[in-house]
Amino acid sequence: MATHKPNPYLVDEENPEWAAEDFKKARPARELLHEIFSKDVADGMLAPKTGRPLGSGVKSSTTVRFDKDILDTFKATGKGWQTRMNNALREWLKTHSPA
Repeated sequence: MATHKPNPYLVDEENPEWAAEDFKKARPARELLHEIFSKDVADGMLAPKTGRPLGSGVKSSTTVRFDKDILDTFKATGKGWQTRMNNALREWLKTHSPA
């Protein structure tokens, strides 16, 4: 049976693999960060990440294909182009039947 030899190019001398004693001495970040960084910086690092805000529940995600020139025209109007495209379709529906 072959023995596993570590790749010498992947061995990190400055940050060796942890031993059982290292894990026993480890402390949670919430206890340690305030000792290393200022209160504001540590609190910022420990603050929960909010992620993307929840939607209104009235919109659905879908995949749709548009002609490149149509898409380029709306995108060229800057941030909010998808809302403007949605509004344009809504306006069209006021006078047209999708059937």
